[in-house]
Amino acid sequence: MIELYTAGTPNGKKASIMLEELGIPYTVHPIDFSKLEQKEEWYLKINPNGRIPAIVDKENGDFPVFESGAILIYLAEKYGKFLPKDPKERSIAIQWLMFQMGGVGPMQGQANHFVKFAPEKIPYAMNRYVDETKRLYSVLERRLKESEYLAGSELSIADIATWPWVKARSYIDLSLDDYPKLKAWEEKLGARPAFIKGSEVPKKS
Repeated sequence: MIELYTAGTPNGKKASIMLEELGIPYTVHPIDFSKLEQKEEWYLKINPNGRIPAIVDKENGDFPVFESGAILIYLAEKYGKFLPKDPKERSIAIQWLMFQMGGVGPMQGQANHFVKFAPEKIPYAMNRYVDETKRLYSVLERRLKESEYLAGSELSIADIATWPWVKARSYIDLSLDDYPKLKAWEEKLGARPAFIKGSEVPKKS
């Protein structure tokens, strides 16, 4: 059994979508940001960084895993799905996963913050991060012109990691009209039952 500690953010949805795609049982523990539960000592023992998501693998000696990309790799390796065995193909999947972790997530996260949540509108910051998000989307568009999925012909953890962020572009009113392949990819994955169900975790009270 996997214990999932999460909230309704793009990073949180990576883990729940992965668990749904794997079709394995898991228990959801919603983390309440308004109560700063992610900073409480009990949670810091699971995730020293005080962020979501995190998992605890009850079947593996209550082994905790934090950082969304690390969670995806751990689950893919444990269950033998969504990460190719061939060394080159595996590397390609991890490369695109790292592209999301080091590029799309951080840059779009900053764009979301400065456009939607910052108490003061700072045009320089807004433009900088929105423009960088667009550049990263153009990289995804180019990749998807040559490959059905980010890592090749099959769904991988790279797609699972990237899709929730592309889906969250509404925070910055970013259209996909200039990225037709990315748009088609987003719609195709968004129709998968596991993506639909995983996106609804945790359930809103």
